[in-house]
Formats: sequence, C-alpha cells, structure tokens
Amino acid sequence: MTSFNKYKQLIGLIVFCVSFVSAQNENGLVNWLTFAEAQQKNKEVQKPLLIDVYTDWCGWCKTMMKTTYSNKDIAAYINQNFYPVKFNAETKDTIEYNGKIYKPLSKDPRTPHELAIKFLGQNLTYPSTVFSTNNYEYNLLTQGYYDEVKIQPLLVFMTENVWRSGIFEEFNTNFTRTFVDTNFKKSPLKLYQMSELEALQKKKSKKVLVNITSNFCNSCKVIEKTTLLDPDIAAYLSKNYYVVNFNAESNDTIIFQKQKYFKQLINNYPLNTLVMRLTNNRLSFPSLCILNEDFSNLEVLNFYQSPQQLAPILEYFGSNVYKSKKWADYIKDYSINKSKTKK
Repeated sequence: MTSFNKYKQLIGLIVFCVSFVSAQNENGLVNWLTFAEAQQKNKEVQKPLLIDVYTDWCGWCKTMMKTTYSNKDIAAYINQNFYPVKFNAETKDTIEYNGKIYKPLSKDPRTPHELAIKFLGQNLTYPSTVFSTNNYEYNLLTQGYYDEVKIQPLLVFMTENVWRSGIFEEFNTNFTRTFVDTNFKKSPLKLYQMSELEALQKKKSKKVLVNITSNFCNSCKVIEKTTLLDPDIAAYLSKNYYVVNFNAESNDTIIFQKQKYFKQLINNYPLNTLVMRLTNNRLSFPSLCILNEDFSNLEVLNFYQSPQQLAPILEYFGSNVYKSKKWADYIKDYSINKSKTKK
C-alpha cells in the first residue's frame, strides 16, 4: 500500500481561485530540471516526473509556457509534487533515462530525438506532456495544449496515486463534475456522524461505509461528490449502509466503541487517531472503509474508486455474499450478468 508519508507533503489544489501571472521568462514559473538532475533528486526523495516535450518552433509550446506554467498556483503545485523536466524533442544531446542511453538520430534540424520517439511513438505532436511514476513503471502521455484548468486533474491523478486504481478519462470526467461542471445527474445521500453509529445499529443493523477525507485530498472530494452521489450507488447505499464522510484532520474527540480518539501527530502530521483504527493502520488518501454491523473491518479500499469500481464491492459485502463466495468467483459472475444486461 502507498505510504501515508507521501501525502503529508501535498498542498491543496486551488481549483477556482486561479490567478494569471504573465511569464517573466520563457520557462514560466516552474523550476525545470534536466533529466540528470530529476533522476538524482528522485533517488533522494521520490516523486513523479512531469516531462514537457517541446520544440523550438512549436507555437503552442511557448503559449503553454506563458500561460499554464506561468500560473503561480499551478507552478507551485508542480514544484512541490513533481520533478519537472523541460525536454526539447529535437535536442542533439545524449540523454540517460532510467538506466538507458538515448541519442539524437541525426544532425539535421527538426529530427526527433531517440528519447522523444520512446515517449511519443510515431505521433510526434507538440506540446506533449509525459507523467512518469517515481519508479518509471507507469507512464501517462497527454498531447496538445493544456490550460490551467485542464491540467489540474492530470496533476491530481499522478500525485494522489489515482493511476493505481483508475482510468484517467473516467477520473477526468468526475473531477470536472466535482469542481467545474457540477450540473450532472446525481442523487442525495444521507450522511451520518461517527458518534451516531452505535445508536443507529441498535435500531436497524446495516453495514457502514466510511469515506476518509482530508483538506488536501482532491480525489477524496471527487469520491464524495460523484462516486457516492451516483444514482445507482446512492440508492444501494441508502438501503444497505450507513455512510460517513470523516475528515482525518478532525479536531473532535470521538468516543467510538468505548475508546477515545483524538487529534495527535501521526508520522509527524496531525490526524485524528480514529483513522488508524478504521483503516487497520493502512491509511492512504483516499480510503473507503467497509465495516460490518459490529464495526469490525471487512475491507479497506485504498486509492480512488469510481462508481463502476465501487458498485460490485458494495454489493459483495452488502448482500453478505462474501460469507459464501470468494471475490474472484463473485466478480466473474457479476461481470457476466452485467454483460447480459447490456445486451
């Protein structure tokens, strides 16, 4: 599981308060590094790489540098959470990347570099942006001009490890619905407080779903505003679960199952100790915790969950089928039934 330590360094992504700053130079406000510098820093403190692939003759590359990369909030977020590299796709330099040597293919002008072809294949479109994880195992290629609004879900997708569980196109849609275009089909969902759960269970027993959030976690907000409000998800949750949105940074002292939980330093970051109990010490952001009627942990879902991902999981535990069928068998049958329904 992803270490909690990484997330304590994140700064909140400001979505609506975008302030435009004119570029003071052709590099914008991002602290660009060479490949050698970025890879050396990554050995010391791991972060994903953001690689701006450009050419000297590309007009939109210059525009993106003067707008997107000159936005003070976007630049600050990139500088905090990425190792940014500005890469001329037609450079004549020899570059070492992830243990391999890449060379220019020709001395002629406008000839793509060997590394540019590795990143872009035969679709040599500029500007292009490559996002690479700190171990270089996952790469996300985006092509074309991205303004300060369009680039935000990409940044969150990488820094909050949404790539581990989600597809970018799907996450991008839900990110936009959360922060920009909020007029989409959704259903209301009654939310409860942790302090209410024990009394509720005495009246009517249900499973519990706890969405653990934080002030700096944007993908947590996406789950809260889209996944949990998806009409099918909300309907199933309302019938079979008590749902709680719990802020891990809560200052409240909470008594839960006769234990007292309060805010203290956890890995040098102030969090309510209840989050460690709920996640079985597997905290990451976001986390969805499924509890049994007696508040024992059934499952901890680390990382972002889309409505499509969450639906079968909720049913698996909500219907108690988990008691008689293994997940692999259940999800196979679930997929077959879904396919038949679509036909």
